[in-house]
Amino acid sequence: MSTSSSGPTDPLAALGSLPGVGEAVDSVRKAVDQVYGHRVMRRRSNEVTAEAALRGSRGSAALSGADWALEEVRRRTDFSGEDEARTVGAALRLTAEAGQLLSIWRQSPLRVLARLHLVAAGGVSPEGTVGRPRLAGEPVDEPLVELAVPDSAEVAGRLDGLAELIIAGSSAPALVTAAVVHGELLALRPFGSHNGLVARAAERIVLIGSGLDPKSICPAEVGHAEQGRAAYAAALDGYASGTPEGMAAWIAHCGRAVGLGVRESTAVCEALQRGAA
Repeated sequence: MSTSSSGPTDPLAALGSLPGVGEAVDSVRKAVDQVYGHRVMRRRSNEVTAEAALRGSRGSAALSGADWALEEVRRRTDFSGEDEARTVGAALRLTAEAGQLLSIWRQSPLRVLARLHLVAAGGVSPEGTVGRPRLAGEPVDEPLVELAVPDSAEVAGRLDGLAELIIAGSSAPALVTAAVVHGELLALRPFGSHNGLVARAAERIVLIGSGLDPKSICPAEVGHAEQGRAAYAAALDGYASGTPEGMAAWIAHCGRAVGLGVRESTAVCEALQRGAA
């Protein structure tokens, strides 16, 4: 994504005027308002938040190759074993950590991203590579994303540009900002590992911190997983193309993901209501 000073002063807001983006934003807003208005949310919102966190973690891990049943994620206590277990453990840790970083995000997004990678890696990555963008010549492990890997100089420049946009603030809808943060991190793959997990955690931070989903009950990760890895990769290709059509398609894809997350939490609310009846 270009952040050239010769362009609009608020490039994120400009994305909101792309064809179809306004409709996606409106659809997400209506869906979120509806689940927040559910009667269960008045007294049991903490339970919905906890369940959304679990389901969001499961969805993010599935996209990173660990597609476990929800009950297996719920049952398991040890995530230190095989690769899939470590991936699920990383997703759970990131979801828990995201809520602790909201106050730092708008002031120092790069610090937050470094922290997210540190949490995701859990000390497993080679010593010295955790919690910082990769250097020239360092490999990237992100099998889902087949786009060409930008070199370390491009990564550094684009991360700085993204951070400047976040710190400056934008009038763009939360969905647009969240989609750009998510897409940019996936396209850049700034770390040697766990880039998908970190990108989806950053999307979560934007959605919560923007006020769209303050209680974190609309897990977009569920929707990304439900739409499938192929659709996710195809939409990301559109983002990476930089064309208006590709960018709009990626934002719409992220909007559908949030909508599906809302549907998931609405089902949780209904289940809690039936149980209390």
